[in-house]
Amino acid sequence: MKSAHEREQLIKNINVLLNQAYDSTLDEIYALLQKIEDEEEHEDLKAYDLAKKFADIDGSVSWEEAKKELKLEIKKEVA
Repeated sequence: MKSAHEREQLIKNINVLLNQAYDSTLDEIYALLQKIEDEEEHEDLKAYDLAKKFADIDGSVSWEEAKKELKLEIKKEVA
């Protein structure tokens, strides 16, 4: 995970490139970002379903435990 400063600098660098891009390129970038968002949502739902199945097998799971598991599953999928 990037530091706040690294993240801010990366966003600034991206904005410079976006402002120089052709409209067609912006359309492609938008489509790619939307696809990434959809895939992340799908992975979140898969992780949630997994947490529910785990709870059914081993008994109830607290919401905090479910959130932790979701985060771990998302990180595994990203890595």
